[in-house]
Amino acid sequence: MIPEPHPASRAVSPPLALYVHIPWCVRKCPYCDFNSHARDGALPEPEYLAALLRDLDASLPAAAGRPLASIFIGGGTPSLLKPATIGALLDGIAARMGLAPDIEVTIEANPGTVEQGRFSGYRTAGVTRLSLGVQSLDDRALLALGRIHDAGEARHAVAAARRAGFDNLNLDLMFGLPEQSLTAALEDLEAAFALEPEHLSWYQLTLEPNTPFAHAPPPLPGDDILWDMHEAGLGRIADAGYGRYEVSAFARPGRRCRHNLNYWTFGDYLGIGAGAHAKLTDPASGRVTRDSRPRHPREYLERAGTPAATVNPHGVEPAELPLEFLMNALRLTDGVPAALYGARTGQSPATLEPALSRARTDGLLVPDPERLAPTPLGLRYLNEVLLRFMGDG
Repeated sequence: MIPEPHPASRAVSPPLALYVHIPWCVRKCPYCDFNSHARDGALPEPEYLAALLRDLDASLPAAAGRPLASIFIGGGTPSLLKPATIGALLDGIAARMGLAPDIEVTIEANPGTVEQGRFSGYRTAGVTRLSLGVQSLDDRALLALGRIHDAGEARHAVAAARRAGFDNLNLDLMFGLPEQSLTAALEDLEAAFALEPEHLSWYQLTLEPNTPFAHAPPPLPGDDILWDMHEAGLGRIADAGYGRYEVSAFARPGRRCRHNLNYWTFGDYLGIGAGAHAKLTDPASGRVTRDSRPRHPREYLERAGTPAATVNPHGVEPAELPLEFLMNALRLTDGVPAALYGARTGQSPATLEPALSRARTDGLLVPDPERLAPTPLGLRYLNEVLLRFMGDG
């Protein structure tokens, strides 16, 4: 459950997190629409590190002295960077900002980029949580997805992480893969359980615009099979001891991803790195603003730390806040305290009427007036729920 918000409402600033984007990959996967760029020769690690710290320096006034509750180093493939670079990055962050005593520091890693000692170096540098982009533990599926690793390398990466001392490990796993059967999808889950991760992100492969898979779609399972995969998979995950706390996120007790929870509870975050996004709340006015960074690494390296590095800065209009909040909060199985809506948006839950009452009457949201939370039916049809809060509901 999400803790109850402070009763002082907008007088208390939301928690603050930091997202760091590393934009390079060995090669671009055909289904991926993230801001990632195939590596061409040696990475400019010193130059990119310097750019990240310049970017952070320019962002500090917006942080308003708040400590960081979490850091997430994503990509791309951050595990292409040397441990010394990650260590210098984390040291640079700590020299500039306060850190929560129990700060969660996550780095994403591709099993195909694991080298002996690399995970140990990340752990020594201060990384506390590792997220492995396994995607599947079936070699045929991995080949169809264009991944650079095989199932054996994925298992090796998990073993290397454990030897390095990581006791907080997430595995990313997909279902609905090309020509995947229900049996194969469930076997994939069982193979993941055997690796005993503390956290599992399990989501359906989708065809994203402007990707090779969208231009030339592979043969994917039909809707009926996808439904069966999802329903049977949820049962297997629960039986394995993982609690579902978000649409696609499952965790052992005490192992929910705090960084992502901050997103889903409409917390604040700084974003540094090529294509990174930020969302911040002004402590004086309560106004919510968003901006981003140049997507291409070369352009980012040239502009980082200057006004030209701030892309599309804009305030979120009060009329947009309800839907923005609900798009995040209603992804959580427990939802959030109704009072958090006021604490994060400065608005009364009454602004959600009449759509809120209708959704509760129709069994899509729980009837408890103290919570904004989906029912199992509402979680299943989340897009339908959100549509009710667009326009006049």
